[in-house]
Amino acid sequence: MNRTELIDTIRKKKSFLCVGLDSDITRIPSFLKNQPNPQFRFNKEIIHHTVDVAIAYKLNTAFYEAEGIDGWSSLEKTVAEIPDSIFKIADAKRGDIGNTSKQYAKAFFEKMSFDAITVSPYMGVDSVKPFIEFEDKWIIILGVTSNKGSYDFQFQPLTSGIKLYEQVLTTAAKWGTNSNVMFVVGATHPAVFHKIRRMIPDHFLLVPGVGAQGGDLEAIIKGGKIKDEGLVINSSRSIIFAGDGADFGEKAGVQAHAIHDQMAKYFSSE
Repeated sequence: MNRTELIDTIRKKKSFLCVGLDSDITRIPSFLKNQPNPQFRFNKEIIHHTVDVAIAYKLNTAFYEAEGIDGWSSLEKTVAEIPDSIFKIADAKRGDIGNTSKQYAKAFFEKMSFDAITVSPYMGVDSVKPFIEFEDKWIIILGVTSNKGSYDFQFQPLTSGIKLYEQVLTTAAKWGTNSNVMFVVGATHPAVFHKIRRMIPDHFLLVPGVGAQGGDLEAIIKGGKIKDEGLVINSSRSIIFAGDGADFGEKAGVQAHAIHDQMAKYFSSE
């Protein structure tokens, strides 16, 4: 999916909502667990009830890899279930030497039809370049993460006086363009959005941390929205685990629509 298509999807749905399919096998409804591909069956129901307001789905690959070949099968089936009109993110946080990154890129962009993958910039440009070489695919670079440990390194000042995350953003933005590079900026750090927008005014931001982690949706949109929209806002647990009974999909849909309704206020009525 290219930048124009992503922007069109956001505007058509009046939504920034990315549903995180962090489908922890221990938390899905018990009646699914004895069925074949329980994670896929769970995801299929979530997708069915949220697809009309979601502009993206983010699959945290760890929850599938942990289940071995069955989990990998559920991952592949889930990606195939998501319509091509919706942005598909592999939340894999890969980052390794170039020839290894090339194999990761082939796995997620060729073997499975993901539009984007999250990557760690720690090993530098040669570890990221293989992902950028795929046409109409995106890398989503870890910039400011939503976890408490983000303060251990990301906010530490360098000898130049700027913080480490600022160096990451300004350097990594040059590795590609605003049509193939996004950045992770956690919703739990609302104060940094205005500053980040001065540094990278045109790049899309993937924003985790809205929902169970307590991110302020209004502050994120006001600080991060640009003329080309520029936001993909993720909510995972508060949506997909809204219910644990037979109606879990319907309850997920209710929660997703409630978040969408809050987002829709920030779009023109035209």
